[in-house]
Amino acid sequence: MKKILLSLMIAGAGLAASAQTSPVKFGVKAGVNFPSVSFSEVEEDEGKVKANTSFYLGGTVDFQISEMFSVQPGLLLSGKGYKQELSGTEEGVTFSAKSSRSLMYIEIPVNAVVSFPAGSGKVFIGAGPYYAMAISGKDKAEFSLTGGGVSESESDSDDVDFSKDGDTKRGDFGINALAGYQLSNGFNIHAGYGFGLSNVARDSGDFKVKNKVFSIGIGFSF
Repeated sequence: MKKILLSLMIAGAGLAASAQTSPVKFGVKAGVNFPSVSFSEVEEDEGKVKANTSFYLGGTVDFQISEMFSVQPGLLLSGKGYKQELSGTEEGVTFSAKSSRSLMYIEIPVNAVVSFPAGSGKVFIGAGPYYAMAISGKDKAEFSLTGGGVSESESDSDDVDFSKDGDTKRGDFGINALAGYQLSNGFNIHAGYGFGLSNVARDSGDFKVKNKVFSIGIGFSF
């Protein structure tokens, strides 16, 4: 699957190169990420997985193939990760455990985009593969016990280990989709969803961890 996605990205770049004589537009974009992960196995006592709000920013190059169709590679700084929370009460003692993982990626998407005139601008939808490389990561954890004469709390923070001895791979690849509306002056609002196809957990056996990100933001094309 990874080879297929990389082939699609190369093919998209080839289409873009063949469109050099066509109109080319550059763009910038930024917004909010709501990233989480999917686990192949989740035990009930591990807590609920939630989004760990982050951000993205970067640029795009839009190579117009026809009036409606274009190929749009990009380069983004994109935050991913997740949160987990677990709480309960046993024998009069309330416990609470919270953990979070924050990852920052350099991401290269290559999207095929179709645009339709609408009002004073255009509606656009697109999809394509992406490849991303993690450049930093941080794990945080908090634990507390209260009640029954007990009051304790602990917290910890560590950098994510991307080395061969660590538990997380740097590389991530998958597919993404986007949709939005662009005004005639180049300003646009858009939303997207990225679904990771690669297992970012290292040496995990049957246990798999895959990134997923919902995003919403604004951009400008010129």
